[in-house]
Amino acid sequence: MDTKMHNISAIELSSLIKTKKLSVVEVVKSYLDLIEKTDRNYNAFVSVSGEMALNRAAILQKQIESGVVLSPLFGVPIAVKDNISTTGIETTCSSKILSGYTPVYNATVVDKLEKAGMIIVGKLNMDEFAMGGSSETGINGPVRNPWDISRVAGGSSGGSAAAVACGEITLSLGSDTGGSIRQPCSFCGVTGIKPTYGSVSRYGLIAYASSLDQIGPIGKNINDCAAMLSIISGPDDKDSTCIINEPFHFRFDDLGDLNGIKIGIPRNYFENGIDKDVKQAVLAAANELESAGAELIEFDMPLMDIMIPAYYVIACAEASSNLSRYDGMKYGYRSPDAKTLNEVYRASRSEGFGLEVKRRIMLGSFVLSSGYYDAFYGKALQARTHIINAYNNLFDRFDMIISPVAPTTAYHIGENIDDPMKMYLGDIYTVSVNLAGLPAVALPCGFDESGLPIGFQLIGRAFSEEKLINAARVYQHRVNWHEYKAEYGEEKEYADSSSRSKLG
Repeated sequence: MDTKMHNISAIELSSLIKTKKLSVVEVVKSYLDLIEKTDRNYNAFVSVSGEMALNRAAILQKQIESGVVLSPLFGVPIAVKDNISTTGIETTCSSKILSGYTPVYNATVVDKLEKAGMIIVGKLNMDEFAMGGSSETGINGPVRNPWDISRVAGGSSGGSAAAVACGEITLSLGSDTGGSIRQPCSFCGVTGIKPTYGSVSRYGLIAYASSLDQIGPIGKNINDCAAMLSIISGPDDKDSTCIINEPFHFRFDDLGDLNGIKIGIPRNYFENGIDKDVKQAVLAAANELESAGAELIEFDMPLMDIMIPAYYVIACAEASSNLSRYDGMKYGYRSPDAKTLNEVYRASRSEGFGLEVKRRIMLGSFVLSSGYYDAFYGKALQARTHIINAYNNLFDRFDMIISPVAPTTAYHIGENIDDPMKMYLGDIYTVSVNLAGLPAVALPCGFDESGLPIGFQLIGRAFSEEKLINAARVYQHRVNWHEYKAEYGEEKEYADSSSRSKLG
């Protein structure tokens, strides 16, 4: 197994494949070997499709030999979150209720990736139905942070971030409903993009909250993520909420500058409840962007007190509706003890759903119930409109906003699982982006005193991905936080949090 190929970016790896310095089969075998030898430490994967991946690699290698090249990521192995449908590969959302469910169709993003010559090697662990912020609530057990396996990887796309951080895969797909791409990226020290709502098809993404969910890429650096976003974005007749007219196109040969770019800094994000190390690292990132030519302008983020309540009322209401289809009748788990139709419904759902999913279904059903709809759900929708309007006003003043992703670094597994309110408050910096349907990029910007990664996010106006990605490229060109990795390998049980090594 050549571990050097696991240290380079996805774009570089594809270049080596296309110039025939590496074969597609050789690359896929190397990643499959590493997953087999190390994933017992991280629990990032829930399934590995080795035979299917190798068969596809052989087909793609023939295309290379015949001169067919389809994308900047041709031949690159990837993995996808377990809530994205894949033909012939079990897709469970890390839930017992969907055990044994194998889709007969691909998600649109999967079709686009395969058309571009990429290879899916497996499905990635997550919080059950993407409900959680630590990747602890799924039936497959917690995802472990590659920097310290006693700590969480973040959620709900914890497996997607951890697999990239430990080198088991170079690119992955996650989904972001209230920060579920950005927060794991921050905890694991990798890069991710939460695209504008409506820019990437949700067809085949098993729904949690339909007006908030968005698929996005996670990778080693912003160029890899941008290349993947250019592939998966674009219109889709199967998804009426996908309103973009054509895929994003990003340039990789010309590094722009930040002259004339105005970046807002919400001062009230840095006042209470944020770790000292996180505050210092994010402010240092802001100063680096200022050194690159940007103008920093402080302001007070409005409506902070309503962001979390509005998000959880809307998300849980939509979840209670979306998850009503899992009844033990059509697919997935059915209780063996049920004798009557009512018992099938009641027992299958009681046994098939985990505690966090049940909690959110019950909350969602309550806020949608007669007598409470206007008082809770209706008010949350009004609050959402105010949040959207507030962001529109802010982007009349700024090109983008910089903020922390999470108030803390990764905490210990089990530390917050019995305190849902504390878990929910950890989303304070991320949920408003989903409520407003905005794009954001998450980037590593340092480490805390325990050696755990810290991340920040850049938030922009809808469909301003190109501007955000350029700012991220400028930042990653000036600093090298994204080049540090957690150590991995079959000889080392896990990466000690004080031990870091650089890519390359």
